[in-house]
Amino acid sequence: MGDDGGLVAAIRACGLCAARFAATATAHAPRPVVWFRPSARLLVAGQAPGLRVHQAGVPFRDASGDRLRGWMGMDEAAFYDRERVAIVPMAFCFPGYDAKGSDLPPPPLCARTWRVQVMAALPRVRLVLAVGGAAQAWHLGARRPVTETVADWRRHLDERGVFPLPHPSWRNTGWLKRNPWFEAEALPALRAAIARVMEDDDDAS
Repeated sequence: MGDDGGLVAAIRACGLCAARFAATATAHAPRPVVWFRPSARLLVAGQAPGLRVHQAGVPFRDASGDRLRGWMGMDEAAFYDRERVAIVPMAFCFPGYDAKGSDLPPPPLCARTWRVQVMAALPRVRLVLAVGGAAQAWHLGARRPVTETVADWRRHLDERGVFPLPHPSWRNTGWLKRNPWFEAEALPALRAAIARVMEDDDDAS
């Protein structure tokens, strides 16, 4: 399935949450941010676009993306190569802010409507980065505290090919300080796992 037809076009045209978004403090219209092609070997499964991504129309085009790419050891050119990297959040649109200015959670309707179809359209994915609680619940089959899930990254990687990560928001800087094992142990393993997928992709091409 090509980038400009079929499933991708259907998602980009989706307006299922228009009334929901209009009722938020931001009162915005849907703008699905879709970034995948069937040839991708690495899947970045995030939460939902933030306001800057909504405005730019490019996933992780914000400070969180800078941190995530640093964790992955990838530059922007590699990260945004849709032939090799699929970026598919649990909700394709910015959910908006609540009355206090906090991010609203991804609407479950989006994943119920699209996620099974998207995963079926990505047959070559060999490694999933599950970023945040919603993505971890979907890809690992159970909702647990993010810290517990991320701490169990070895088992998830071995059994399912899923590497759980905390959200790379700068709001989680305190979490990183409280959990130094993440940068010391998990991140080197993450970069090695990504390198293996990309090297295999090069060998197959």
